[in-house]
Formats: sequence, C-alpha cells, structure tokens
Amino acid sequence: MVKKLITQIIFSKFFSKISFKIFLNFHNLLYKVISRQASMLSEDGNHPKHNILKYKEWFNENISNDEVILDIGSNKGDLPFLLSKKALYVYGIEISENLFAEAQKRNKYSNVEFIHGDATNFLFKSIRPISSVTMSNVLEHISNRVDFLKNLVANVPWRDISVKRFLIRVPMVNRDWLTIYKKNAGIEWRLDQTHYIEYSMETFKEELQKAGIFVEYSVVKFGEIYAICRAE
Repeated sequence: MVKKLITQIIFSKFFSKISFKIFLNFHNLLYKVISRQASMLSEDGNHPKHNILKYKEWFNENISNDEVILDIGSNKGDLPFLLSKKALYVYGIEISENLFAEAQKRNKYSNVEFIHGDATNFLFKSIRPISSVTMSNVLEHISNRVDFLKNLVANVPWRDISVKRFLIRVPMVNRDWLTIYKKNAGIEWRLDQTHYIEYSMETFKEELQKAGIFVEYSVVKFGEIYAICRAE
C-alpha cells in the first residue's frame, strides 16, 4: 500500500511540475559521474567509449598509405599514432601544453611530428604539403568555426590544390529526444560545456558550405556525424 502511494505521488502531474527540472539536472550529473568512473575502472585509464565507438579506426580506414595528414586537436596523440602506421607522415597540432607534452613523451614514431599551437591562428608554412586534415570532435570547441575553416582551406599547404580533403567527426544535437527536450526547457543539454555547438546533419552541412567545404560522404554512428569533405 505504501509503495503504491509513493509511486502515485512520484508519477503525479503535481510532483512532476516540482521535480522534473531537478531530475533533468541530476541526469546530467549522473552522466558525468558514470563517464568518470568508467574511465577510472578501465584497464588503460581511457574512456571505454573509445573501444566501442572505434572512431580512430574510421579515420584510419579513410586515408591511404601515401598521404601526409594534419590532425587538428591531437590531444595525447592516439589518433596520429594510429594513422602513422598507414600514412606517409602525420602532423598533430595541440593547443594544450600538457597534452602536447604527453604526446611528445609517448611519440616513438619517426613519421609523427607534434606542434604546440592554436590551429585557429597557426601559420602552417613550415610543414610538408598536406593530403588530408583530420578533426575528431574539434569543431564544436571553436567559436568562429567558419573563419577557422576558411583559414585552413586558404593557408594549409595542400599537396594538390584541387583536392583539399577533410575528415571530420562532430557530435549531434539530435542524438536523442531528451537532448532536444533539455535544450527547449533551458536545461544544460551539451555533452561538454565547452561546446559552442552540437549539430544536426543540416546545420553541419550548412556551416561547412559557408566555408566552401562540401560533404561528399557522411554516416551517423552513436549520435555523431562522420564526414568526408572537400573544399573547392
């Protein structure tokens, strides 16, 4: 009887009006706690999503063995290290000094070079001609994304100016209904509070087109967009 009464109260409209935003915020907190604990409990200390999403493997599958790659936002170097096993040469640029230092420390590959710098204003004049630019969960962290992309198109030393190729991974805002519901309710909805944007397929394509970049192929995996793009 008591259990039934408690259930009726919890699922009443009156209680929902009082508690719903509290539960939405608690859902955000719980997601962070689960993510942190999952990383702590994994054998290598990395978030288990890396093994589930296999996003690095997608990038690797879409390059060829004669390419020179520029990886923007290289973090601790995991993606450049994997790409270096297939690509001719890989540059990784990272804005965080600590992450750059960790990547340098871990680098045992003769065809990988890390750069400590801000890709939004870095002058890429001294690097080899680039075949493809890779960006894995990077765009959403940049405020002036169209100008940033235009700068890359214009100033990266491309190996072939007719083939300015980008491999891009970004999070989707419409990954599930609850994200949209939170956004409409004025509750924090982003996967990370440093995100300036999270995309739908339409807003992603529109933004790239403003920078003169066009999506040739795209796929949605685990609520993220993976896209092969070219600039004209």
